[in-house]
Formats: sequence, C-alpha cells, structure tokens
Amino acid sequence: MALVRILVDGYSLLHNWPELARGKPRHSAAAREELVYLLTRYQDATGTPITIFFDGSGAPAGVPKNESTRNVEVLFSKAGQTADDLIERAAHRFQPYGEVLAVTDDNAERDTVIALGGSVSSCLNFISVVASALTELAEDLKQHNRTERNRYKKN
Repeated sequence: MALVRILVDGYSLLHNWPELARGKPRHSAAAREELVYLLTRYQDATGTPITIFFDGSGAPAGVPKNESTRNVEVLFSKAGQTADDLIERAAHRFQPYGEVLAVTDDNAERDTVIALGGSVSSCLNFISVVASALTELAEDLKQHNRTERNRYKKN
C-alpha cells in the first residue's frame, strides 16, 4: 500500500530535536511554530501529507484558526484526550486508504499503529530523514537555479 499520511506526535518529536527553537521551552509556541515550518518544508519536498498532533486542552490561546492546511494539519487534543489517542484514531480511519507512518517514541503507540497496519519511525530516525530530504531539496534548487542562470546568460 502507498503511504497516505505521516502522523507526528508533535511534543515527542520536539523533545528529541533540541536544535529547533534553541533556548525556548519545548512546549512553547515558538518551538511548535518552528516544527510546523520544518515539517511543511518536508511535506513540500516529499508530497506526503502530514498531521502533527499536540497534547493539550485544545489549541492554546492565540493559535490561528487557519494554521492547518490540506497537506499539513495541526491538531491539539481536547481535555481528556492525548495526542496518542488521536494518532490511534487517525491510523484506524486511514486504514482503508493506505498505510500511515507514525512518528513517536512511545512504544505502546508504535505497537498499536503497527497492529493497525501502519509503519512507525523513531523521532531520531525521522529527524535524520527530514534533514536529508531538506538538504537534497536545497541541492536540487541550487542546481536548478544554476541551470537557469546559465540558460539566461546564453540568451
């Protein structure tokens, strides 16, 4: 089956990615925004839609309503729920459409997603994959720009 969506445990990934929003608390708006920004760039590079789940009692005050797009969705759990609950529900709902990839370091969550037919990635592995994809994208853009500059100079 084709990979239809990447499901990310946002705070789990943030806790493993100290380079993001250096000096800011892991649960801060700045850290969340930087994570969303990088994962949006990653989605642009891969074309695979991403949903980022954060634990909480709904979206914190001041979070824009339009933060989510069709390709990068940002969801906050409601009171009495966890991001894990939402990831499990999403993995179950996407089953008929193809495989999901869950990014989390929670072993119980990983087992549940695998049992639902999905794939899993540790946070550190996913960080490495994202970094590689963004580096490759930057190199591709650099090469494209070089080619276009040379083509322009010839005309």
